[in-house]
Amino acid sequence: MSVTEKKPINRQFDRVSAEDVRRAAEYQAAILADVAGRRGTLHGRIKPLAPHMSVAGPAITVEVRPGDNLAIHAAMAVAQPGDVLIVDGKGDLSCALLGEIMATQAQASGIAGIIIDGAVRDADTLSKGHYPVFSAGLNPCGPTKLISGRVNHPISVAGATVQAGDLVVADIDGVVVIPRDEVQEVIALVYTDIKVVSFNMKKTLKLSTSSDRPT
Repeated sequence: MSVTEKKPINRQFDRVSAEDVRRAAEYQAAILADVAGRRGTLHGRIKPLAPHMSVAGPAITVEVRPGDNLAIHAAMAVAQPGDVLIVDGKGDLSCALLGEIMATQAQASGIAGIIIDGAVRDADTLSKGHYPVFSAGLNPCGPTKLISGRVNHPISVAGATVQAGDLVVADIDGVVVIPRDEVQEVIALVYTDIKVVSFNMKKTLKLSTSSDRPT
């Protein structure tokens, strides 16, 4: 086992570039998921608190114990502006791992958004704002802050494997994760795919219009 693997917080990893994030953010999560081979999507239980919420950025991976958010605080301390926290909360909904106070702190520090396979609270306030929060459910019960987890280590969250620095894109359809070293290829394929779809739609529309003409 390497020294990095032994440390609960890994600070040494490469992020997907800001330019690639900007380009990927132009597309819907569904389009990216299709082009990526329908891999890397999180379970459909992970949803935005409001339909208008969307986010794209490098992943800061967080592994917590059910009902405890100490590792999320640690992740917020090492995250850089533009990063997206993606938290493996084991799908546990017994206590919220985040609420309005932590979301406000994350937003103030420049973290682009938070995705949690677990519960959150203060949904009424958070859903009326524009800061992207995605979760598996809600619970008014607050978390403990007693058990250390891991930050920026590989995680398996809601059916997808995520490494620190991977690209995360999320919107009303859900969440897709693209490995950092595949992002440029996927973006190039998206451009090609959109051109093909656009051509086929125009062709179909033209044929439909022609068939409607009186003979």
